[in-house]
Amino acid sequence: MYDIIIIGAGPAGISAAIYGKSRGKSVLVLEKNRVGGLIGSVSTVTHYTAIVKEETGKTFAKRMEEQVFNIGVEIRYETVTDVTLRGEIKKVVTDKGSYETKTMILANGGSGRMLGIPGENLNGVRLNAPKDGPNYHGKTVYVIGGADGAIKEALYLAKTASKVVIVCVEDALSCIQEFKDKINTCNNIEIIPHSSLTAVYGNESIEELEFTDNKTGEKHIVKDKTCGVFVYAGIVPNTQMYGELKLDGGYIPVDNAMRTEISGVFAAGDICVKNIRQVATAVADGAIAGIQAASMC
Repeated sequence: MYDIIIIGAGPAGISAAIYGKSRGKSVLVLEKNRVGGLIGSVSTVTHYTAIVKEETGKTFAKRMEEQVFNIGVEIRYETVTDVTLRGEIKKVVTDKGSYETKTMILANGGSGRMLGIPGENLNGVRLNAPKDGPNYHGKTVYVIGGADGAIKEALYLAKTASKVVIVCVEDALSCIQEFKDKINTCNNIEIIPHSSLTAVYGNESIEELEFTDNKTGEKHIVKDKTCGVFVYAGIVPNTQMYGELKLDGGYIPVDNAMRTEISGVFAAGDICVKNIRQVATAVADGAIAGIQAASMC
């Protein structure tokens, strides 16, 4: 039995754990993979207050992990398979055990959106920039997406790849001005507007890419067995287990205290209905949820 159980160890979950623990509560964090969530897999962390120089997703996640470890927060690396949210005592079942709590914070964020196209699971598709980028030194890579996350990774890849092709569905990039200005200074970045990657062909690895112009419907085939494809097409909220909650577009509605419709159940971070999804807003959500959950114990 814990005072607070938090599902997810991204910025929102870790922030909630820090604030819950600071108020003398017993806190358990359940995490499927590793501390950091999606932010832990990015090439660089930007626009966060007091960030350290040359911060990467990996170093940012490591410092979060060290912080909660040093204050005695318990983290278990287990996959949650079922939850019971209603009732005075909430229950969580994982692949390794089961746990009970008085309050629960849902902070397990989202997963990268699939494109739903043929060949998406071939080798060389859906790569990770900091992990796989060095393997494409001197080669051509394709970045699918035109928002901030995609462009930040494109800029990172441009340091080693011979050419970076950004494929965005909009007529122009939808990223912030800072990233647009940086793109303009890179002579090895090409932008293909109002287009989509609609198929990848090959046996086990990429052999051909099919692009479709979203305005004309015209298809264009590129033959390149050495290229890599990095997909940044948004996220899908990890709310499949939360059938007891009424969702809005797959996301969890919360009030300004991060409370869900079920008493004793809070949500924080990218999993919530919200307009802005940034590390800063996730940390703020987690702080509020952790404080509010602690006040109920």
